[in-house]
Amino acid sequence: MKKRIYVCHTYYHAYIACLKEFYLPKEEQGKADLVLSTMSNDFGNLKQRAEKCGLFEAVYMYEEKEADFFPKLQKYHKDRGNLVINMLARIKYTKLLGKLQEPYVPVDFKEYEDIYVFCDSDPIGYYLSYKKIYYHALEDGLNCIETYDTARYDNRGHFALKAWMAAHNLIFIQNGYGKYCLDMEINDKSVVPYPCKKYIEKPRAELVEHLSKEDKDVLIHLFIENMDELQSKLNRNEDDKILVLTEPLCDLQVRKQIFSDVIQEYCNIDGRKGQILIKPHPRDVLDYRKEFPDQIVLNGMFPMEILNFIPELRFRRVVSVFTVPNSIRFADEIIFLGEDFMDKYEAPELHRQNEMI
Repeated sequence: MKKRIYVCHTYYHAYIACLKEFYLPKEEQGKADLVLSTMSNDFGNLKQRAEKCGLFEAVYMYEEKEADFFPKLQKYHKDRGNLVINMLARIKYTKLLGKLQEPYVPVDFKEYEDIYVFCDSDPIGYYLSYKKIYYHALEDGLNCIETYDTARYDNRGHFALKAWMAAHNLIFIQNGYGKYCLDMEINDKSVVPYPCKKYIEKPRAELVEHLSKEDKDVLIHLFIENMDELQSKLNRNEDDKILVLTEPLCDLQVRKQIFSDVIQEYCNIDGRKGQILIKPHPRDVLDYRKEFPDQIVLNGMFPMEILNFIPELRFRRVVSVFTVPNSIRFADEIIFLGEDFMDKYEAPELHRQNEMI
């Protein structure tokens, strides 16, 4: 039987999978497989680099399909105005989505002792529950449940009943409520507004502190395809460097306005502009090089945390809208804008999810 497998949907997920592997004793490392889901992220040639990094025995691409890929599922999305009828439809939907996913799954998960799934709200969670395969869940992003508890938000109204049904595998609820989810690994239990008995705490900082210099070099070369290009942009001059982290917020026009305002309002230091670098989110499709030709735009296809490992790299300031900045160690000052800032650009209920539970 094989040891471990990680199912990742983002670069950040793959990064955490690597941290978990490096945390193991040396003799245990390199015995895991990695699955990269193409459902919401373009991984480029990360598969080829991951196959050579020494951490994984095999790397698989997973053409995971969203529910709207299957027309026969659409009829189960209708609100029939009756809780019982809606739940019966959801029971059918849960099983059918898992079954329809089967032709696209690239491995036999029953061959693994431990399965780690990031973001089990995606169809992989339905599939594993349909196949009655136990797995470990991991949080989608650093402390993401603090502001957006997707399990409770997606199941507002009669949550206790729905959680009971999920615990008996009648329907599926992500993040520790499904019958076949053994536990849900999160960074910090103290920031979670609604507890779940399956939450277990594993601080990400603890994983990072365990890394050796050699481990960090592996991560740099795994996630940054062209280090020379990145280094040339980071070393362009000695002015105060300000890093702006983007995210796929709103539509493209509003997104352009958001980051125009961020640059205008938060990229002055002591009355003068710093050297502004924009790090696009991997799923952000706005063309920042076109829209912001006066700024330095980095390749966005790597997790922001990798910048922690580049020797002597230092930013005077980092500005983030929603990306949790707790893991940043390469900046003198961090500005986290959050919900109050976003209230100016979209209806508050679109980003204040936990307040609506």
